[in-house]
Amino acid sequence: MKAIGFKQSLPISDPNSFIEFEIEKPKPKGHDLLVKIAAISVNPVDFKIRQSAAKNTVLDTPKIIGWDAVGTVEEVGDKVSKFKVGDQVYYAGDLTRSGSNATYQLVDERITGFKPQKLSLAEAAAIPLTGLTAWETLFDRIRVDPITDQGKTVLIIGGAGGVGSICIQLARKVGNLTVVATASRPESAQWCTALGANHVVDHRSLQEELDKLGHSQVDYILDFVDLKAYWEVAAEIIKPQGHIVSITGSTEPLHLNLLKNKSVTFSYEFMYTRSMYHTDDMDKQHRILNKIGRLLDAGKLKPTLNTTLTGFTVANLKKAHQLQESGKSIGKTVILY
Repeated sequence: MKAIGFKQSLPISDPNSFIEFEIEKPKPKGHDLLVKIAAISVNPVDFKIRQSAAKNTVLDTPKIIGWDAVGTVEEVGDKVSKFKVGDQVYYAGDLTRSGSNATYQLVDERITGFKPQKLSLAEAAAIPLTGLTAWETLFDRIRVDPITDQGKTVLIIGGAGGVGSICIQLARKVGNLTVVATASRPESAQWCTALGANHVVDHRSLQEELDKLGHSQVDYILDFVDLKAYWEVAAEIIKPQGHIVSITGSTEPLHLNLLKNKSVTFSYEFMYTRSMYHTDDMDKQHRILNKIGRLLDAGKLKPTLNTTLTGFTVANLKKAHQLQESGKSIGKTVILY
């Protein structure tokens, strides 16, 4: 089968930052599905791992990354019970296994969902990683209750990004929250508004912008950009007994004491925790993807696809990574095979 990977962590402009090669098609066993891939999308985790996985070394075998895909089940392992050959599926994969930048991939059925029927292949490929991250942030970490928490205010830092794009919709349409999203450019602000954000503010002057809105403090803060950069202002604008969730981590220790007097809860969200540690509720991601799929098919959520590149090639994978690295991508970028 065809695959694209890398042996060294090189700048994306380097001719060898990605290389095309052939490897043997894998065989499924246990809970594995062998999926013939039709489309993939690219996320910040892709370029971050490309930049770090083979730093100051040359790998013997090229590393295949990629953590979003849609395709058709071609073969199943002996323990598979949720899918059959011919089913169309979508998933974000497992950080510890070979990725989706290939024509075939093995994926555990417990972290796989049925492709939303009314979405195109490209639209479906854009959803899994960001959809799972946003859903877990709201409903597993914060445990938002759409009834008792109705009307509470959530600040989404990075509203026009991949995770922010689906989270705005889930927070508004499923969580019944008042959504304030950050965006600094007219086009990204317009994108957030179109997806349902009640308010859009400039991340460079958060406190002042929130004061103008009459929301000087918010119930929840979701960091999808840079935890360290926003930590101190987040501690100021979070309400007493509020909740902050971050997907980005910090290069330096955080001053958790800033949250003490307000009894604020802080959580990390890492979408790969369930698959990485084979948690007891690992198959919850199967159920989440199916829930999101039903919401998309019902028209309650909009696809977040914004850029489509046609052809599974080194050139297109480089273009997708360049766009992610620019920090200016809006919505999701997909490569259609």
